Amino acid sequence: MAHFTPDLPLAVAYSGGADSTALLLACAEKWPGQISAIHIHHGLQAAANDFELHCRAFCAQIGVPLAVKSVNAHPVPGQSPEDAARRARYEAFRAVGQEGSAQEATKNIAIAQHADDQVETLLLALSRGAGLAGLSAMPAHWQRDGINYHRPLLQVPGAELRRWLQERGVAFVTDPTNSNEHYTRNRIRARLLPVLETAFPAFRETFARSASHAAQAQEVLTDVAIQDLALIVSLIGQAPNIAKLQTLSRPRQANVLRHWLKTMFQTVPSTAQLDELLDQISACTTRGHQIHIKVGAGFVRRLAQRGGAVLDWYNP
Repeated sequence: MAHFTPDLPLAVAYSGGADSTALLLACAEKWPGQISAIHIHHGLQAAANDFELHCRAFCAQIGVPLAVKSVNAHPVPGQSPEDAARRARYEAFRAVGQEGSAQEATKNIAIAQHADDQVETLLLALSRGAGLAGLSAMPAHWQRDGINYHRPLLQVPGAELRRWLQERGVAFVTDPTNSNEHYTRNRIRARLLPVLETAFPAFRETFARSASHAAQAQEVLTDVAIQDLALIVSLIGQAPNIAKLQTLSRPRQANVLRHWLKTMFQTVPSTAQLDELLDQISACTTRGHQIHIKVGAGFVRRLAQRGGAVLDWYNP
């Protein structure tokens, strides 16, 4: 927190749990009168109403304004509960930021994810065979929908936050789902982190360093992708010209296609999908060659254009 210097006013995402309670209290004491809180009511469990009541009482006690936003965080078919909840939270933050008096405060939002959360995110990425983007884990700062988000506690272990609250006699709620090992993240927390603590006491710092190295490398790949995309797009729209794409090495083709799909269509190809697409691009040497491949949530196809065939993505 000593090096955390956000623009003020600042809103804190506040669930009522130990981590967000510690962050909210520390910010309120460091910047009195400049802090507000946002509580997201997910409505996914019976205790949600009690969580809200606790948050209202604590914010009244420390003199921090609180905005409560109810969301529908139920996953749709094929969506994980974690992803559904995350998307609902971001939509709620964006909505609160558009509401009159809260608009200025929510230009900057602090989230209480800490060093243990960072390790869990990195281990999840490794378990899924993620590339550099996934191995970068969670950034300390990023922008979304015009809002600056901050994670000032990424270097702080969760136990240290709970100890700080207990020393001060500050109450917090405990989400019962955090002990449900049906969720992979909870299994990592319960089973792997204690083993890592014993075998590698400095694992939080070293894992965070590895994630930082991955993030730097990903920035370089993104810069290369932006430059490559500018060279290969057609004059009509932002569609990659297949002939120009073929002049790049296969790794750079993969890199620029991932960037194009993510930035233009918010979709991410699987490794198998991208490999098949690259094979088809390599084989596309005649006018009659067709490309129509499932990629992410939609399809990539070959379209004939004046000036050369291009790739197009669509979601039917």
